[in-house]
Amino acid sequence: MRSDVITVQTGPRATVRDITAEAQGFVSGQGDGLLHVFVPHATAGLAIIETGSGSDDDLLNALGDLLPADDRWRHRHGSPGHGRDHVLPAFLPPYATLPVLAGRLVLGTWQSLCLVDTNGDNVTRQVRLSFLPG
Repeated sequence: MRSDVITVQTGPRATVRDITAEAQGFVSGQGDGLLHVFVPHATAGLAIIETGSGSDDDLLNALGDLLPADDRWRHRHGSPGHGRDHVLPAFLPPYATLPVLAGRLVLGTWQSLCLVDTNGDNVTRQVRLSFLPG
């Protein structure tokens, strides 16, 4: 298995960051197999969605409705509402496994692999990419 860690800047606001190009670069030329992606953070997750058409903003708005950044959370350190950031990975898991054929990610026409980070207190994220050959 081949594995590497990339660093992703997410910024001080909730964000959906497309990491498809980084993942594709990692598997390029690797043949057939599986790409496993893991975010070793308690306040970030991964989503496979369409980006650039407003879906990324729709996702953040839906998460804001489902997990409001207010004082209802028992986990209270960090900025206001930070407790919701710790609940996020229960809805958007911190892992994804994607098929790779002939060194290319197998995604639908409009699908992208995205890091979703609602925690503005932590602006730098690590993402582990691991390729398991077939």
